[in-house]
Amino acid sequence: MKTITCGDIEDLPKAAKEVVSFCRDLPVWIFQGEMGAGKTTLIKAIAKEFGVGDIVSSPSFSIVNEYHNDGGETFYHCDFYRIKEQDEVLEIGVDEYIYSGKYCWLEWAENIPDYLPEEFYLIRISVNENDGREMSIKKF
Repeated sequence: MKTITCGDIEDLPKAAKEVVSFCRDLPVWIFQGEMGAGKTTLIKAIAKEFGVGDIVSSPSFSIVNEYHNDGGETFYHCDFYRIKEQDEVLEIGVDEYIYSGKYCWLEWAENIPDYLPEEFYLIRISVNENDGREMSIKKF
């Protein structure tokens, strides 16, 4: 397990380097945290670390966003916040993204527990009393 602390949400890009370095060996990364904790902000910074030049935004309505870097790598960013019944994700072919072998960053994955792979990184983001961010990273 790894713990990363940063001053506030603006410091999340600095933490992204550490996250990428620690989690590079598995393609599926699950981000947990309350609304506003910085999940999407961290994912934006991680995408930048991988050289993604696209505009990275929350896929809250589209559920899945696909990004590419100049090296031709594909990255998926999924947000399952609006999923009420986990079988809804079958309609969008979630398994094609999660099991693609490409990096797949998941927000609100607790809404689809039956479709998660056996191995992934869980990145929990919490806000401390000073509005700083603390991340715990655990491999499953």
